[in-house]
Amino acid sequence: MNESAPLSGLAKVLDEVRATQSKNAKVERLSAYLRNLSADDAALAARLATGRSSPRGSRDETQVGYSTIWQLLTEISGTPAKAISELYLRYGDLGEVAQEALKSKRETTLFGESITIAELQKTFDTMARSKGKGSSSSRRALLKSLLLRSSPPEAKYVVKILTGEMRTGLVQGLVEEAIAKAYAIPKEEVARAHLLAGDIGLLAYGARLGELSKVTMTPFRPLNFMLAEPMASPTEVADYFKKPIFAEYKYDGVRAQLHKLGGKVRIFSRRLEDVSESFPEVSRAAASIENDFILDGEIVPFRDGKPLPFQLLQRRLRRIENFEEAARNAPVEYFVFDILLLGAEELFDRPLRQRSIALAAAIRGSGLLPAERITVASGEEIARAFATSRALGYEGLVLKDPESAYAMGKRGKSWVKLKEELDTIDAVIVAAEYGHGKRAGVISDYTFAVRGRDGLKTIGKAYSGLTDSEIGSMTERIKKLTIKDYGYRRSVKPEIVLEVAFDSIQESDRHDSGYALRFPRIKRIRDDKTVREIDTLEKVVSIFNSQKVKLAER
Repeated sequence: MNESAPLSGLAKVLDEVRATQSKNAKVERLSAYLRNLSADDAALAARLATGRSSPRGSRDETQVGYSTIWQLLTEISGTPAKAISELYLRYGDLGEVAQEALKSKRETTLFGESITIAELQKTFDTMARSKGKGSSSSRRALLKSLLLRSSPPEAKYVVKILTGEMRTGLVQGLVEEAIAKAYAIPKEEVARAHLLAGDIGLLAYGARLGELSKVTMTPFRPLNFMLAEPMASPTEVADYFKKPIFAEYKYDGVRAQLHKLGGKVRIFSRRLEDVSESFPEVSRAAASIENDFILDGEIVPFRDGKPLPFQLLQRRLRRIENFEEAARNAPVEYFVFDILLLGAEELFDRPLRQRSIALAAAIRGSGLLPAERITVASGEEIARAFATSRALGYEGLVLKDPESAYAMGKRGKSWVKLKEELDTIDAVIVAAEYGHGKRAGVISDYTFAVRGRDGLKTIGKAYSGLTDSEIGSMTERIKKLTIKDYGYRRSVKPEIVLEVAFDSIQESDRHDSGYALRFPRIKRIRDDKTVREIDTLEKVVSIFNSQKVKLAER
């Protein structure tokens, strides 16, 4: 058996990729590296290069927090915690801090064997499997061993992968291009195989062996969700489609992909994480269906024919209560609106009207509910459907072209959404403050940011929308994610995503985005989204430029 490639080689390539702004140069450098690897190493390198320590959809994650890494860097390097904080403020990246701090190590290993990428992955896997009593100490010891043996550049990427903050510019699309170039395979063939494989590592493995034609859509390998583009009004929707379209209620729940293979069922969130344990009743309902499948739908807190507040669902996702109590407080239904696979038959390329027929037949008689759907065409019909949706307690409408294929991972205008507010944005908390009065002692004021071209840009501050219980939980989370404590105010690792509603956007010099949300209020905590999925400053500017039209129409 050939020995795995050294981690130092991957770290060198990633440094070279990071040093260039040219997308072509990034692809060229990574493809040259992948070309000389074995199939096993190519799979690991491609996955690690995108910042993943495990395949997409894995039940287990390494679960090593910022504070643990921070403590280990202080411990191994002998650098005071204050100096580590100063390094972080300088670089804004814990991986860069690791490289700088570990140039001098107070502790070292007896032998200086190089780390291979297979060994790194094996260690990550062991960390992920560590559960229960003593698991935190075990993961800490494994990471300490890695960092002790790593060179500073290697340590940088160990930390970057664990924190999910690669910042090399290697988005999935560029890694996909590098795989195509490395093995001289047409881009279109690689792109299609990637959609079906659902994991960049599996894609690289198949490409290296020349077996992409064998890649098929398979249950338990989660796929990217198709997304809807927001539109401002019923009239805009009708004018855009100019034909009859499907209108579905926009459910205020958790988007979920339901997979069944044999007698086993798994549920994947929008972040492609396995959330099956949180919703066993959905799994039981799906298990009663004879065929294997992959479905797309929404898990909605639901009782007596009516939706319940989304916040109740968050408690189940984060397992704040035991399951029995959570299920009593937030019973759920799974509303299904699409089917991608039935048996061995891939359906995602077929028109939605055909997929709908297959879906209805597949779930008939099960405990899964088909999403409510009507056909509309004019602005008046869309407006009436919207009003009905709101009256029933839903967010609005999703409107779909009946001829549309299921475009995995894409946000296009084959599906569009209408919501009640002027709009909402998904933003990430970057700073937080303690409250006043009855909120003294809890962290209740949150400054949030969107993605700009050169980093996160603040856009507002909100303190309303969360319950007292949620604020209590948020206080504990923010303490754990604190980068620097200024006393009343803390800078925070950008990890907690909020959906923020607002009445309008105005220009402002109070925030580095140049804009501020007027009357912002937290609609919900989006634990199902990562910082990579927050909205952009470009979207904020677009809403600002169009809001006069929206407000006039309303």
